[in-house]
Amino acid sequence: MLEELAARGYRTIDTDYGGWQVPSADGSELVFDGERMTALLANPGVKPVFLAGCVANQGEFAFDAVILLSAPEAVILQRVRDRTNNPYGSTAEDRAEIFRNLRDVEPLLRASCDLELDATRAIVELADEVEALIR
Repeated sequence: MLEELAARGYRTIDTDYGGWQVPSADGSELVFDGERMTALLANPGVKPVFLAGCVANQGEFAFDAVILLSAPEAVILQRVRDRTNNPYGSTAEDRAEIFRNLRDVEPLLRASCDLELDATRAIVELADEVEALIR
């Protein structure tokens, strides 16, 4: 999805890369780098910007909107198997984490998001809908 939005000229950030996530104070989990995220969100010159990522402290930030892209487990597993730009999902450990996140984290995201979109559709269709929402 980020690649499609970037191809349309939008600024995109995959927070799994580039130092956006740091260990929490106790080291037990990853969180957004608070100073960096606050600076990004405070700078109106970079909007709209689309972020992808999920961390424990994301609820602390004033995002304009949070969109959950949801798909069944089988679709997610097929997509991580098929992609070539990210190795995550290629190991049994990664897939076990995906299962845990779908079970434990996705319900929390669903409860706190502004909008949930069916991500079984083509990426181009999802990007069209997101683009229409920001106009």
